[in-house]
Amino acid sequence: MTETVLETDGLTKRFGKLTAVDDVSLSVADGEFRSVIGPNGAGKTTTFNLITGALSPSAGVVRFKGEDITDVAPHERVGRGLGRSFQITNVFGGLTVRENVRLAAQSVHSDDINPGEALFRDKNGFDEIAEQTGTVLEQIGLQDRADEHAEALAYGDQRRLELGLVLATDPDLVMLDEPTAGMSSEETQATMNLIDEVLSDRSLMLIEHDIDLVMRVSDRITVLTRGEELASGTPDEIANNEDVRDAYLGGVRE
Repeated sequence: MTETVLETDGLTKRFGKLTAVDDVSLSVADGEFRSVIGPNGAGKTTTFNLITGALSPSAGVVRFKGEDITDVAPHERVGRGLGRSFQITNVFGGLTVRENVRLAAQSVHSDDINPGEALFRDKNGFDEIAEQTGTVLEQIGLQDRADEHAEALAYGDQRRLELGLVLATDPDLVMLDEPTAGMSSEETQATMNLIDEVLSDRSLMLIEHDIDLVMRVSDRITVLTRGEELASGTPDEIANNEDVRDAYLGGVRE
């Protein structure tokens, strides 16, 4: 029986009188590629924020690998294996590519580092972190640009680096919020190929507005509208769901 890596039960978020996420209950199996789609204002990013701890729910529970993490701090969720990329590129432009990746790798080893020892130790002296950094740089294809500042990278490469930051935390579940936003069709394909190459052994959740792409890559799809779950199913089931079609008719996708 396939284990469940993520489960939400009655997840709800209210902002005053506005209910942005309304009683969403979903589960993601270990190794599953789950996409979350929906019209403008459907509550997709807010749902991600609730799962990762960026927002606290008004009601409901989030369980990760069988444990209740509803009240666990975001950085602790990362340490437990929950990784996320954002809609907007989220890298440190003034640091080198290598330094960006190393900081991400170091973040999940912080409990293993003695502060006194770290103070007098060369930054490249943490063997495990240095090795992990090098491996990630190779995986994302930026090893030849490792000593360049992140701000000098083209947009597509910055998004690639951001994926590397997530990968460096060694997550069990990766949540990707529009990883191909602003990319050309060629960059989009290259990014999805990279995701397939380096994250194929992880569970994935994806927010994406290229519906053709979603239909190609997903094991299952959850459709949100007005903060509620409209439907969940395989790509074929979603493609043939009349309620889903109606939700998109004349709608502007966020």
